[in-house]
Amino acid sequence: MSRPNRYRTDRRSRQRSASAEPDETTPEADRPRSGPITAIRTQQRDQERVSVFLDDVFAFGLDQQIVLDRGLHTGQTLTEADTAELLALDETSRATAAALQFLGYRPRSEGEIQRRLRQRGFAQPAIDTTLDKLRGWRYVDDSDFAERWIENRLVHRPRSARLLAQELRQKGVDAGTAAGAIDEAAIDEVADATALAADKMRKLSNLPDDVRTRRVTGFLARRGYGFGVIRAALDGLVDSADPAGIDIDPGDDADPATDR
Repeated sequence: MSRPNRYRTDRRSRQRSASAEPDETTPEADRPRSGPITAIRTQQRDQERVSVFLDDVFAFGLDQQIVLDRGLHTGQTLTEADTAELLALDETSRATAAALQFLGYRPRSEGEIQRRLRQRGFAQPAIDTTLDKLRGWRYVDDSDFAERWIENRLVHRPRSARLLAQELRQKGVDAGTAAGAIDEAAIDEVADATALAADKMRKLSNLPDDVRTRRVTGFLARRGYGFGVIRAALDGLVDSADPAGIDIDPGDDADPATDR
């Protein structure tokens, strides 16, 4: 049996290594940070990014637009400060792209975008610059976000002003902006609670009156309505000759045995 030609095998291995696509996951410590640019190549896996080589060694990847904007070219020498600036620009570019993708599903508050970008590992300066861009493009506006959130909730899943404010705070909207949007919405909690109660009563029509009342009370409490609003809503059903025969007990306000 003939033995493999070791020289030929090693040469093929070196050729494959030399032609391999550079990997942006290469440890930072193994990449040069200064020196002459010897090559700028379009990446195979992402045609909008390029690989920059310093002294014939892969140094970093960049968005093509940064290369064009900065006029980078082979033969140009980069200092460590130049490289740091280019990498900061690239991080902002990637953070902006991630934010735009996140916004593609539905409107977002600034707080939501901040949290998502932090989760993705972006540095705060890149996040701040990205948010400045989004504000300038009018892609983020917490006042508008709060108004739309409240409008959607009141149309599809009405709830109390207190619960709406809590939801907006969880979305990263500051208390003042949330309060202003809620005031502008002129929410009629009693009317909303009455409509919800009437609908729920109809769905529970096969149950005894006291059970229906208890379940509807718990349902409204979970929507954030206080006892006074719940009493007014149920009293309103009685006054409108609703056949429920409702009698509300203050102790039922937070009854956990509710209809899901």
